[in-house]
Amino acid sequence: MRVVADSRRMNRATVAVCWLAVGAICATATLAQTGRSNSSSSQDQPTQTTKDEQKSSGSRTSKLRVVVTSKDGKPVANASVYVRYNAPGGFLHHEKLGEMDLKTNQDGSVKVPDVPQGKVLIQVVAKNWHTFGKWFDVEKDEETISVQLEPPPHWY
Repeated sequence: MRVVADSRRMNRATVAVCWLAVGAICATATLAQTGRSNSSSSQDQPTQTTKDEQKSSGSRTSKLRVVVTSKDGKPVANASVYVRYNAPGGFLHHEKLGEMDLKTNQDGSVKVPDVPQGKVLIQVVAKNWHTFGKWFDVEKDEETISVQLEPPPHWY
């Protein structure tokens, strides 16, 4: 009976040590991600950056306007427009996939707020229309992307 009690204590101690190790690893990863040390000083205060400083640092953004029409040139109202792009600042400074879900107005257009320049996936889903999806290279400060939807395939 005494051997069983000693092994339980040892298991509890092993579990405690494992939790301490996990905590240390998480703290190290967080510090590595933020780039800060444990010392607190006035230099640790975040600084505010303006849009001009962000543009000069390489994270340029674009304003998009997506126009959705039929093959006849008629606007497609109330279509769902999904905009996906790689956004900086993910886990351990890897890029993450950012997404915006928007709807077209009566003119078949939608204004997309700032998205990072580079590859952008535009997907359009509308009732009674074939779904559209394509990657676009966005390189200008303001761009208009025209999307022509096709009628759905006929199922017999």
